[in-house]
Amino acid sequence: MTTNLRLLLLTAGMVLCGSLTASATNIVFVISDDQGYGDLACTGNPIIKTPNIDHLASESSGLSDYHVAPTCSPTRCSLLTGHWTNRTGVWHTIMGRSMLRENEVTVAQMFSDAGYQTGMFGKWHLGDNYPYRPEDRGFTEVYRHGGGGIGQTPDIWNNAYFDGSYFHNGKIVPAEGFCTDVFFEQANAFISKCAKEKKPFLAYIATNAPHGPLHCPQKYLDMYKDQSDKIAAFYGMITNIDDNVGKTRQLLDELGITEDTIFVFTTDNGTATGAKVYNAGMRAGKGSPYDGGHRVPFYLHWPAGGITEQHDVDELTHVVDIVPTLLEMTGVKKPDDVKFDGVSIAALLDPTKDVDWPERFVISDSQRVRDPMKWRSSSVMSKKYRLINGKELYEIGVDPGQENNIAKEHPEVVTTMREFYEKWWADLEPTFSQTTEIYLGHADHPVVSLTAHDWIQEIYPPWHQGSIRAADRKHPDSEKLKHLGHWAVKVIKDGKYQVSLRRWPAESGAAINAALPAGEPVPGASEAFRETPGSAIGATHAVLRIDNQDLDRKPVGPGAEEVSFVTELKSGSHQLAPIFEIEEGELGAYYVVVTSLD
Repeated sequence: MTTNLRLLLLTAGMVLCGSLTASATNIVFVISDDQGYGDLACTGNPIIKTPNIDHLASESSGLSDYHVAPTCSPTRCSLLTGHWTNRTGVWHTIMGRSMLRENEVTVAQMFSDAGYQTGMFGKWHLGDNYPYRPEDRGFTEVYRHGGGGIGQTPDIWNNAYFDGSYFHNGKIVPAEGFCTDVFFEQANAFISKCAKEKKPFLAYIATNAPHGPLHCPQKYLDMYKDQSDKIAAFYGMITNIDDNVGKTRQLLDELGITEDTIFVFTTDNGTATGAKVYNAGMRAGKGSPYDGGHRVPFYLHWPAGGITEQHDVDELTHVVDIVPTLLEMTGVKKPDDVKFDGVSIAALLDPTKDVDWPERFVISDSQRVRDPMKWRSSSVMSKKYRLINGKELYEIGVDPGQENNIAKEHPEVVTTMREFYEKWWADLEPTFSQTTEIYLGHADHPVVSLTAHDWIQEIYPPWHQGSIRAADRKHPDSEKLKHLGHWAVKVIKDGKYQVSLRRWPAESGAAINAALPAGEPVPGASEAFRETPGSAIGATHAVLRIDNQDLDRKPVGPGAEEVSFVTELKSGSHQLAPIFEIEEGELGAYYVVVTSLD
């Protein structure tokens, strides 16, 4: 059945029935973390073992010139909305700049509104509080870790890659086994339930692997004994993902739903660890404006749509194209008030079509700062050229390693690409001042847990639990330590609020001034964040600071786990920055729980 015919039948069925039927197209979307284009055997890597993804590639349409953002949260926001990263408020991975603006409509919301069951499993990294959580953005089933990775500051305390605890629809639940296995097991249970109930589904499986710390089960480490410890763990994590991809595809066969399921495998940015072994001839890796930072694999298999054989798409494509593509393929309607930055590439993915694809420009940039900076770590791309940071020009077809800067030889190309960037920037710049604010006092989230991961400040906050444990208190000898960060919050209603300051998270059960022993190690090439000993800070007082005003001050009692203040807050935007007074000066309260008392 051709794609067009299937879409016609599906659309007709939706019109006649008024809702989706059991024959609607399902979606399984797998995205790994920090795995680059060259970290697969099917793209030429001579060492890595990825037989299941290789097999998927052999019966899929693949994008060989597909680009994302150079880091994780920025890719995920574009993937889920079809909008340029910087338009969504997500241009960093921390500092309050990893939260997807509340006015953005996600693909999960679109599919949920169309009658789909929508599940996300693993890494979200677009906000841990209302209104930014996946359950606030259209997902009906959520099983995830906190923050951008297991063991990061918003995650469950002392989590590592084995036998962790996770957020299941907002509640903390324990699990056994390696994290990737757990996330796929939960996704497969969701898929099975939907299939048995004959409900169409979107399953978004986002692994935190192979992002560091580099940990994996011993049997996968043993597969790469001839490699360095880092490569053995990194490749081992990828082979474990590959095994799970194979298990999920087998499950689809057993459930009898492979025919009507779109299966996608892709990654979120260039390689973080594998570039020295094999990088498909590209320059650099994660975080870079060169192709090695943002060109990644993408494979899509869909039997009912006629996509069952290897078909290479070498046209320039971008992560902003994915949402409009999935909507066209499934017949799900775009909301009238949503305008995409990308375009549907469904016709390119259809191996039966000979498409005359127009010339286009797309942009990838890596800001990783509090506020966006023009031209920062940017790549303006056409099919033929790459303009890096507005200055360097490369003809990518003849110079894939981007070694020969030809900007002086082709000033007219540089001018044209710079003009495109200027218009792009002018379109996005007015949105930069719209800070993503965490809601306080909302009926759907009356108790809000804030973490230092989301402090807005110029320097990096303590974004992982190793930093929380270390409690860095270095400062120049001539001055006292000063807390310069804050949480941007939006009080929904006037009222009374309890603000509880903590040095350790609530689930730790640890006193503010307690020192904690190092946690247990796990197999792999690097230490788990919990292996850092927990430093005592010697806090004497807690101070409630809001909008640069110290409203109250209380002593830290012996053995106290928290110090609580009750205060009246007016609706609107505020900067919340409570601190502990210590010998060295001020230390921001790493964890704060705000409870609406009205």
